[in-house]
Amino acid sequence: MTLVGQCKAVSIVNADGELNELGRVRLARELFCAGYRPGQSVRLREVAAKYGLDDESALKIFREFQSLGLLTISGDFSVVVHSPSSKELQEAYEIRAALEEISGRTAAEVLKGNTKELEKELDCLRSAVTTGDLDAYAEHEAKLHKCILKASGNTMLQRVWETLGFDVRVRIAIEKLAKDLPEVVESHQPIIDALKNGRGKEASLLLRNQVETLVEYLKKSDSDSGVHRAFRRDLEGAKDVQQAFFPPQSFSIPCLASETFYQPARGIGGDYYDFLSLSGGRWGIAIGDVSGKGIGAALLMASLQASLRAQALHPYLDLTTLIGDVNRLVHESSPTAFFASLFYAEYEPASRMLQYVNAGHNPPIIVRPRTQCCELFHLRAEAVPIGVYAEAQFKATQFQLAKDDILVAYTDGITEAANTAGQLWGVERLESLLRSCSRMAPSEIVELILAEVSDFANGEPQRDDVTLVVMKVQEGCNS
Repeated sequence: MTLVGQCKAVSIVNADGELNELGRVRLARELFCAGYRPGQSVRLREVAAKYGLDDESALKIFREFQSLGLLTISGDFSVVVHSPSSKELQEAYEIRAALEEISGRTAAEVLKGNTKELEKELDCLRSAVTTGDLDAYAEHEAKLHKCILKASGNTMLQRVWETLGFDVRVRIAIEKLAKDLPEVVESHQPIIDALKNGRGKEASLLLRNQVETLVEYLKKSDSDSGVHRAFRRDLEGAKDVQQAFFPPQSFSIPCLASETFYQPARGIGGDYYDFLSLSGGRWGIAIGDVSGKGIGAALLMASLQASLRAQALHPYLDLTTLIGDVNRLVHESSPTAFFASLFYAEYEPASRMLQYVNAGHNPPIIVRPRTQCCELFHLRAEAVPIGVYAEAQFKATQFQLAKDDILVAYTDGITEAANTAGQLWGVERLESLLRSCSRMAPSEIVELILAEVSDFANGEPQRDDVTLVVMKVQEGCNS
């Protein structure tokens, strides 16, 4: 049997005579997406007969649709169809974003190592997109997200989902999002991966970001044009290209356990990190933040990365000369107002020596475990950002790492995350958090930082690109 056959529901009516998920989305599509004009009257018994329902079951589902503001039931056993409100749909999805963020945090405990049902629904979503079956897509998207809600164990969240009729709203929404569905489908995979590995905070952040992205697509669809569609195609291509700039997740530096996280504020962005294998067993570690956001910042980030790689992978006298050459290349090829903060270090595993230049970047923090508490060291900036002026001077500094030291590098999307009162999360909160992390693995530290930032923001949208690089020195490479 093909995947399409496996995913397709056989019936649209449950054993109790009521419409199942597929039946509900088919009826929603017929009433609100294609078959009837706003203001048109529909005989309830005709619909009941078409869908194999008795009068009571038909009236029940029409009352539900009426509670959602989608139609009005008349006294003569007929209904008047309304035009779904784009504003209400967007508002409902904004509520859904918060609902899903909460569910992802606790669902990970239940779904860790047990995501087969989610993977099955994702396969069905992929199949539905391939065949263009929007009814099946709506059915299986609802099933996937309801599975996460159920795993959270929060019955209130499940009731809110049912009360707001998201099974139906999904079907109405995807009529507006059809061209974006391939991307929407694949955005489920990192969510499932996070849940499978028990990373609840990451899953909650990804879930919220996914729904907020859908809200943006809904807003754009109301004034869509050929220009907008072409722009989105170009944007998707740009995202693929930018993703190729970053090291693969499997990439690792000898005797440094590492974990990274990157999430742009606008689909693509200007944050940057990189690992480079250098001669003599040395390794380059870079993290940067280009001024601005979006496509322009991404293009400038690509220029910075190309310049750094071109210089670092060739012989040079010292780190000061290297960054000075990078600065001149970037300055000559960039707009006048461009600049980028950059932390670049070269690490020698055998000696555990870290040599670095900090050009205006947020100081990475070294966490060193002690018997009673942790000691923190800041690798502070001692030079201006890259690209400010051509003849800038850059000072190189050394830091001797020890076994179990943790290096935490970040961009200001972390420390400048804001809450509803406009307060920033700040470096002090980050430092306080890191003092309790000395026994944690890098992946756990990333998870904890993201969770704390998300809790602090309390639903406020992400304003800046977010990047984290966490590394822990392991035994085995010292001479």
